[in-house]
Amino acid sequence: MFPLMTVELAARAARLRELHESGLLVIPNVWDAATAKLFEELGFPAVATASAAVCASLGYPDGSEIPPGEMFAAVGRIAASTEVPVSADLEDGYGIDPDELIESLLATRAVGLNIEDTDHAEGRLMDAEEQAARLAAIKSAGSRAGVEVMLNARIDEAPVRSGPEPLRGLLHRAKLYSQAGADCLYPIRLQEEEHIRAFTHSAGAPVNVLIRPGSPSLRRLRDLGVRRATFGPALHRVALNALAEFARGLDIDSEQPVFR
Repeated sequence: MFPLMTVELAARAARLRELHESGLLVIPNVWDAATAKLFEELGFPAVATASAAVCASLGYPDGSEIPPGEMFAAVGRIAASTEVPVSADLEDGYGIDPDELIESLLATRAVGLNIEDTDHAEGRLMDAEEQAARLAAIKSAGSRAGVEVMLNARIDEAPVRSGPEPLRGLLHRAKLYSQAGADCLYPIRLQEEEHIRAFTHSAGAPVNVLIRPGSPSLRRLRDLGVRRATFGPALHRVALNALAEFARGLDIDSEQPVFR
């Protein structure tokens, strides 16, 4: 990269990290340039991609089946459309070497990334220590490139349904991932208030919670100590549902104008 671009991206990455330092950061998940620009115009200070939504918009299934070049091209169009920091959902990293992964990320002008601990090629949850080592390598690659990228480490392990320590496995991963340099922890299956409270209290890094039906309110999440709230592909579904409702209302025999 050119030195001036590195300086610009480093500043954006620092800004994205600062947004996680106090209060609750609500980050809309976008899938194309138009949605990114929309949320910027509405005043959101950052946007993130949702891999499932990007994949659906391009005709691919979720789960690291999209060609990496297609995903980076989509992220690049999104980042080019907005001046706010962009975080890219890069699924399990597509098996790409950390230096190449960071080089490809920064070429899009995105400055944050989600990496999940499910290995889609093998259909398994990654060993916690193995995943921590990969996260550390990604952070080191960012440092070598001159940009301290904002690494959001997704934890796919679920709380156990019974027992005295339902979060033991998640907190073990949280400790390892935060020690590896993860800037934010994303326990995607965490939903119950008592679990969210316990996790944010012990995680050792800012926590990202996925908003879904039945989730606590944004105000409640803030009070529980959550620092980042995202929506995954839900906003994409909201948009498609609105379009479907419009299409179902089209009536060739109606005398009413289509757009009122």
